[in-house]
Amino acid sequence: MSNTTSTRRNFFKTAAGTAAATGLLANTNVSHAAKGKDPFTYCLNTSTIRGQNLGIEGEVDTAGKAGYDGIEPWFRTIKAFTDAGGKLKDLRKRIQDNGLTVDSAIGFAKWVVDDEEQRSKGFEEAKRDMDTIAQLGGTRIAAPPAGAPWKETIDPRRAAERYRALLELGDSMGVIPQIEMWGGNGTIGRVSTAIFIAIEADHPKACFLGDAYHTYKGGSGFDGIKLLSGNALKCYHMNDYPADPPRETIRDEHRVYPGDGIAPLTKLFKNFLSINAAPALSLELFNRALWDQDALKVAKTGLAKMKSAVAKAIG
Repeated sequence: MSNTTSTRRNFFKTAAGTAAATGLLANTNVSHAAKGKDPFTYCLNTSTIRGQNLGIEGEVDTAGKAGYDGIEPWFRTIKAFTDAGGKLKDLRKRIQDNGLTVDSAIGFAKWVVDDEEQRSKGFEEAKRDMDTIAQLGGTRIAAPPAGAPWKETIDPRRAAERYRALLELGDSMGVIPQIEMWGGNGTIGRVSTAIFIAIEADHPKACFLGDAYHTYKGGSGFDGIKLLSGNALKCYHMNDYPADPPRETIRDEHRVYPGDGIAPLTKLFKNFLSINAAPALSLELFNRALWDQDALKVAKTGLAKMKSAVAKAIG
């Protein structure tokens, strides 16, 4: 029996005691969103317009002009801004003046790796990232399996211990790290693995940063979301994917606007509503064809397509 199979079979044996404490698993005593009312907020992950090279200030202005509620920036563009002499307090004001919130942020701190020296440096990077996002008024960051060997598996219980340590660091910084899966990654490559790690961390703020493309790429389905509670989902990366290329060879750059692919988005949104979850829907695309277009047009089109996809689900 493989370690992965053993871990999955033991999941419910080990997780049941912590599920109630974390609030990650489903609670049937919930109130559902009113029929026809959109409960979601909409966020622009700046990867969607990364190729236009606007800089973080231009990305913020584009999100505001396009009508988004929030923004999900990448730390590399924030760092480029501060390295050039920009002040975080001024960037925070710009975000606020555009009517935006900072719903999450994307970094690559190596918090989960086995190498102790790398992991220590990863936690220092995570601390700097959390400080940055707190200064911008944000309260959440992504916690993907950065640095983990793609074809090898880090023991999920060790990953859970490290995720808990990251959450405790977040407690001291006022920022919540959201465990993020990368479809196909050996350590956190499936929805079930990410949730297992979140539950095993046994921390009240543990939560899952999902992604339509990565769910598909990793071979997971979309009905597993119904086992969670709204507490587990604060932000969700929104995108779609085509039928071709197939799952085995599809890559980030093949992502398309929501509704332009084969993702079962209506099911996904209905499943969110069934557990009283209304995460910020963050448009995250890496499509190079879109990078050749006007950034504001791309942002507006993405927002309209997300809202249209949601409208089909809420009826």
